[in-house]
Amino acid sequence: MNEKKTMLSGIQPSGDLHLGNYLGPLRHWPEMIESYDCFFFMADMHTITVRQDPAQLRKRTLTQIAQYIACGLDPEKCTIFVQSHVPAHAQLGWVLDCYTMFGELSRMTQFKDKSAKHAENINAGLFTYPVLMAADILIYQPDYVPVGEDQRQHVEICRDIAERFNGIYGDVFRVPEPYIAKVGARIKSLNAPDAKMSKSMPEGCVFLMEKPEDIMRKFKRAVTDSDTERCVRYAPEEKPGVSNLVQIYAAATGKSFEEIEAEFDGQGYGKFKPAVGEAVVETLRPIREKTERLLADKAYLEGVYRAGAEKAGYAAEKTLRKVYKKIGFLPR
Repeated sequence: MNEKKTMLSGIQPSGDLHLGNYLGPLRHWPEMIESYDCFFFMADMHTITVRQDPAQLRKRTLTQIAQYIACGLDPEKCTIFVQSHVPAHAQLGWVLDCYTMFGELSRMTQFKDKSAKHAENINAGLFTYPVLMAADILIYQPDYVPVGEDQRQHVEICRDIAERFNGIYGDVFRVPEPYIAKVGARIKSLNAPDAKMSKSMPEGCVFLMEKPEDIMRKFKRAVTDSDTERCVRYAPEEKPGVSNLVQIYAAATGKSFEEIEAEFDGQGYGKFKPAVGEAVVETLRPIREKTERLLADKAYLEGVYRAGAEKAGYAAEKTLRKVYKKIGFLPR
């Protein structure tokens, strides 16, 4: 019997998880567990390129572990862990810093975006962030990395770093492929459909733990389009606001775009927006309720992340020892 291929993914606990996270990567993760050996982590080391409140970071990290499980990840079938609990991430990150070119990093769009948003704190970590991300990936030798379309550049630089290192030292790293979900991969903001849904724009963002009445309010206020047609149809170029809502409704209900257009034929946006809101409320309700139950049992969550750190640490150390030997470090 063939061994399962390895899949790895993580999300920063820099803010509450939202609908874009869920309909993008999170919803598809439980399906992957059956086919792949999966590692899912809280990318807490990445959060500190921007100043964090320490107590809030700890709280969000624990909440995110609970949300991972509430979204369908079974800790018995996959590895759930906290990035900072596995020191090999940072250790490999430093080695890979020395095999990554300054020009490559300076071309990364996320560095330019974050530098503009945080002009008072353009730190070295913000610049070398993609190298730590490459270390996160390569240390587990995964075959695939599930990413949004906007993260493809990070997987490309990871592949470049791996191929450069392999070119010098032989077959050390498996070069991973990006795995991009076709449906719901990039949900847009409800009040700015030209931008992806983000916690940095809370009024256009629906959070997994949000109250149903707040979710409904946001959908009722969602931007549609200033056209005279006022019909519900999926046409991203002509009708970005409505198309975003159609995509959300499709992801929440499992209906096709054609079925949705037929369902709301002649009804206008006044009927459509609350229907999308209700579908999202019912999609998120079990996740919110299970997360709350899990957070009441901190001992269980602690057991999950400790077991995850042990399993992830074992896999990561194997790769790190190989790398250290290749580059000439004296074994301990």
